[in-house]
Amino acid sequence: MIELKDYDNAVIKFRNSLNFTMLPVLSWDFYASNYEDIKQIEEDAVSLSNLVSAHSWNIDTNLLDEKFKAQKNVVVVTDTKLNIVFATQNMWNMSQYHPEEIIGKTPKMFQGNLTNPSTLKIVSDAIKEKIPFEVTIVNYRKDGSTYNCWIQGKPIFDKKGEIVNFIAFEKEVA
Repeated sequence: MIELKDYDNAVIKFRNSLNFTMLPVLSWDFYASNYEDIKQIEEDAVSLSNLVSAHSWNIDTNLLDEKFKAQKNVVVVTDTKLNIVFATQNMWNMSQYHPEEIIGKTPKMFQGNLTNPSTLKIVSDAIKEKIPFEVTIVNYRKDGSTYNCWIQGKPIFDKKGEIVNFIAFEKEVA
C-alpha cells in the first residue's frame, strides 16, 4: 500500500501544478455554436501555412492572419495561370461552392452577364502588370443568383522574387 500512497501523492502534486481556468456554463454554448467555424478557420490556416511554406512565399504572415482570421474574408489562391489551387471553407457561405468544387478552375466560373467588363479589365491589367488591385464585382453563386463581391488581390512572389501565385481576399458586400 505504500507504493500507492506515493503514486497518489504524485498525482495530487501534478494536478495542483495544473492551471485550470473555470468557464461559466454560458461560454460552453457560445463555443459549441461556433465550434464548426473555429474548426474550419484552423484547418484553413494550416492549409494556407503549408502553401506558404511549399512555395516559399515572401509575404507578411501577419497580413494573412488579419485578412483571413480577424476579418473573416474568403481567401482564394491561384497559380500563375489563374487556376484555383486553394480556397477557404467559408467560400460556401458566399458562393454556395465548396472549395473542392472550384479547385482547378479559374475565377471566371463566378462571372456572368451582369459582370462588368470594365471591372474585369482592371483585374486583368493588374494581373498582367503583377500589381495589387481592389474592385467590387458582380459574381454568380452556384444557384445562379448574383452577389456583389469585394476583391482585394495581389501577386505573391517567392523569396527569389519570382511570381508563384496570386491571392485574393474576398467578401460579399451590399
